Amino acid sequence: MTRSGLALAICGALAMGPAASAGEKRLEWSTPSADAKAALAELQKGVENFQPQAALQALAQKVVAADPQFAMGHYYLSAVTPPPENQKHLQKAAELAARASDGERRFIETMVVARSARALDAQAALDQLAADFPGERVVQMLRGQLLMGGGRLDDALAAFDKALKIDDSTARAHTLAANIRILKGEYAAARKGFEASLARLPKGTAPGAQRYGTAFTYLYEGQPAKAIEVLRTYVDEYKNAGSPFGFPEVFIWNSIARIHLENGQLPEAMSAYEKGYSSVPGSGLDETQKKIWLGRLHHGKGRTLARLGQHDAAWKEAQIIRRMIDEGGEQGKQFEPAWHYIAGYLKLESGDVPGALTHLKQASPQDPFHTLLLARAYERAGDKAAAKKAYEEVAAFNQNTLERALSYPEAKKKLSGM
Repeated sequence: MTRSGLALAICGALAMGPAASAGEKRLEWSTPSADAKAALAELQKGVENFQPQAALQALAQKVVAADPQFAMGHYYLSAVTPPPENQKHLQKAAELAARASDGERRFIETMVVARSARALDAQAALDQLAADFPGERVVQMLRGQLLMGGGRLDDALAAFDKALKIDDSTARAHTLAANIRILKGEYAAARKGFEASLARLPKGTAPGAQRYGTAFTYLYEGQPAKAIEVLRTYVDEYKNAGSPFGFPEVFIWNSIARIHLENGQLPEAMSAYEKGYSSVPGSGLDETQKKIWLGRLHHGKGRTLARLGQHDAAWKEAQIIRRMIDEGGEQGKQFEPAWHYIAGYLKLESGDVPGALTHLKQASPQDPFHTLLLARAYERAGDKAAAKKAYEEVAAFNQNTLERALSYPEAKKKLSGM
């Protein structure tokens, strides 16, 4: 897990759980306000059940309004507020923590580190908090995510199991434990975890983490049809929930399209890319976002045309993307890795291995699928040492993403024969 990804994950694990058993000490809140405590409890439950960010922000603001001097209230507001605005709330929490209870102060000080570029440095402090406050569920949740980010999967799973022993009535801990089981290759057990998480979600919630996680397990097992079936179910659930992320369902269709594409179902891939984009023009996205999704449509079409052997038509799609990036000026520069990705993909499909290498070396090194393409190119160029290194990088990637699910099985298979 990257440090930025780890910090984001840490922001999400906030639920404290029910009253602890006798002898299981918990953090003491510094607020005298019953309203602040009640709103915080509601917020914690919402986070644990994957409620929309807007609703969580409203609850966090309610906590702060009930007691503006409540350090933990400001901390939670920082956790559910997008960057860069979240930082000012985190700083306020840190300032108020000096007057908070000892446990609350230590927790906030630890989280300031955990949500920085030095995230893994917070491990010892979190371990000590867990020892001092054994009934505090949030500490086990955060320990689990930090341990997971450090690659200590068995220890992370043990932390989530402890959180579940304190309270297993909400969805998040089941999902996070299932994600670890995916990384450990325990796919059937992971599906059971996602099923447990689904059973605990409030009615009408869009179960993205659960559906995507389940789809990933099927991809690892070589069952793309089942993965697509799961995501098609999620399309309807997401729309019925009112598209809670503020996006139309295009991102789900794009995932479906990629699974079709990388499994050789090319007409189906093209149809899914076009179906997904059809939800964009009439949506509430701003014009910049609509243009980004149009670029993604051209990206998907280009890769699909290349797999169909229509290399000239595919390159025309790539050139459209090139013009869009150039016309975007300074803002367009962020999409340079995406340009090198499609250019490398197309050149590899057309047999231009040197050209593919030139571009794929400039694609995103954080994307395991980009690295998989680079490994393929090295292998076709006869550079077995470089190919092996790239395959090893794919296999070592430890975030549960669609890109990993599409690239990990091939990388592992290649490495077993090298």
